[in-house]
Amino acid sequence: MKPNRRAVLMFTAGLLAAAVGFERAAAQQQAKPKPKTRPNPAFAKVVDDPKLPRVLLIGDSISIGYTAATRELLAGKANVHRIPTNGGPTIRGLEQIDRWLGDGHWDVIHFNWGLHDLRRDTGEHQVPIDQYEKNLANLVERLKKTGARLIWCSTTPVPQGAARRTPGDEIEYNRVAAKIMRAKGIAVNDLYAFAKPRLAKIQRKANVHFFPAGSAELAKAVAASIGKELGK
Repeated sequence: MKPNRRAVLMFTAGLLAAAVGFERAAAQQQAKPKPKTRPNPAFAKVVDDPKLPRVLLIGDSISIGYTAATRELLAGKANVHRIPTNGGPTIRGLEQIDRWLGDGHWDVIHFNWGLHDLRRDTGEHQVPIDQYEKNLANLVERLKKTGARLIWCSTTPVPQGAARRTPGDEIEYNRVAAKIMRAKGIAVNDLYAFAKPRLAKIQRKANVHFFPAGSAELAKAVAASIGKELGK
């Protein structure tokens, strides 16, 4: 039985139309602009008011979280800057500290390292605690050379289930840091003690990071500690 020529032509035309439609849809999908990532306000450019003191925040993603809120709380009282990245472990701090400090004058520097040092990617700490102590002591000496008032910020709690971290390690690393700060006469913002009783409300479950409202709570303690030093 011979195929109907008209039916064959119509079927072929349908296939071609479908192919063209598919190619057109694919091209439109590729041409569709990707949604822009909203810039993090923590890294917004700060235009200094020359009449106000300059403050620098150094720290990891926890500090990134509280930067914008701290800036708001100290508006009209200080120009609040932060390093342009995640401060990571002390080994990154030693590599980048001169660049982060730049050539400008700082009146107060609020700083922390710890959560990345105690991280366990291969079962061992990224920076063993004895090396952490040496690195942190060297960083403190470099920061003291700026002439700024220094505030050490203790490392916030590590909850059960947090990836690549063991709860309790932060207590040992904080103990080492506290010893250095006592010896050097450096002010301490005990953010660990501030956060601990509030964790159920402010920290994400099984995660070292905080909800936005939690970061805003941390900012209150950060701004208070900075305000205290500015008052001196």
